[in-house]
Amino acid sequence: MSAVELKVKTEPRPSSRLAVKVEIPAERCKSSYEEAISRLSRSIKLPGFRKGKVPKAVLVQQIGQIRIRATALENLIDSVWREALEQTSIKPLCEPDLDGGFEELLGNFEPDKDLALTLETDIAPTPKLKSTKGLKAEAEAVSFNPEQIDELIEQSRKQLATLIPVDDRPAAEGDLAVVDFKGTFKDDGSEIEGGSAESMDIELEKGQMIPGFIEGIIGMAINEEKTLNCKFPEDYSSEIARGREATFLLKIKELKTRELPALDDAFAKQASDKSNMSELRKELEERLKKDAHQRHKNNRDQALITALVEQLEVDLPETLIQQEVRSLIEQTASNLSQQGVDVKSMFTSELVKSLMESSREEAKENLRKNLALQALAEAENVELTEDEIKNKYNEVKEELNNVKNIDAEKLKEVVSNDLLQEKLLEWLEGNSTITEKSPANKSKSPSKGPQKETSP
Repeated sequence: MSAVELKVKTEPRPSSRLAVKVEIPAERCKSSYEEAISRLSRSIKLPGFRKGKVPKAVLVQQIGQIRIRATALENLIDSVWREALEQTSIKPLCEPDLDGGFEELLGNFEPDKDLALTLETDIAPTPKLKSTKGLKAEAEAVSFNPEQIDELIEQSRKQLATLIPVDDRPAAEGDLAVVDFKGTFKDDGSEIEGGSAESMDIELEKGQMIPGFIEGIIGMAINEEKTLNCKFPEDYSSEIARGREATFLLKIKELKTRELPALDDAFAKQASDKSNMSELRKELEERLKKDAHQRHKNNRDQALITALVEQLEVDLPETLIQQEVRSLIEQTASNLSQQGVDVKSMFTSELVKSLMESSREEAKENLRKNLALQALAEAENVELTEDEIKNKYNEVKEELNNVKNIDAEKLKEVVSNDLLQEKLLEWLEGNSTITEKSPANKSKSPSKGPQKETSP
């Protein structure tokens, strides 16, 4: 069949798609038709005939022209697609779509006549940058705040505090209250989903619950019942509850206060692997400075990438978007699985569909970042040396010495990608202007206080 060369033309389409137009000579169509008859004759059994010996006229009469032509056309499309790829050196990202559909083409297919068809496929996009140098970026500055040391120590003191029952005074800010409550919406009296509990521990600290809830508990006595009037914030996580007024019938069952440990060397030993407070504070300072430095660098890196993406010109193919969406969902599932969640029962078809829709913009953003960096590497000839890759690979492999079944090729690919990104960001740092702005909110310290080191 391949003796007669095809006429192949390509035509770019939006969203990084390519139309491959193929003109198939009549002899190729005829050959495919005859081959279809031959194949079908070898597979069909008819009474009175040996297998493979059914006459052509009988075969056509028994199975019909439509089936023969459809078989011939399917084989023809497959063969001409493979040949067109060889002629044009196209590297498709997905299986082709037949323009107009198979049924329409089948209606036009006649074995003794030329046939024209168009196949469309996604191809890798060609990212371009309007500019690479002189970019302007704005990043939020992050600096070490010594007060964070005291905040972490106080967090640890609360975790190690002794809870003392209280029965001689009303609830006060800072207490731990054990409460029963039931919530309903004011407008229709319906129960609030998740708005009821029994014997629930609540930290009496403002901001822990919706406005008015903690404030209403403070001042109540044990066994006292009270109706709290509250309003859900406009940006509340549950769309049903946003901005709605609610009442909560509440009863305090127990009150506890914390007896904090003294800030002495005994506390340092209990809270960490340090032998005294001086060593503990020094370790926390080093950790916080390192954390602040890393977050500061991350902010600058993200600002540079954002500025670079603004210069990007690219059409994202749907195939790549869907691949990235699946990757994000698989990562989410993997993270949940590591936390002990039964992913198989949790990830229903409805949830997966919802996640695919909600992850689409993040997927496109990730692709634009990667393609922008790819375009920068090509435009400015930023490359890695074999020694750079080898040295980093050996370093990472040494760190993962206790990990079994490491895919060496995959690890090398990850190492290379990370190294190239670092090199590209260094290049951007040296060829861009970054303005640092003060943080909108006070920099928060890490959520974990001092802890003892534990063995694996």
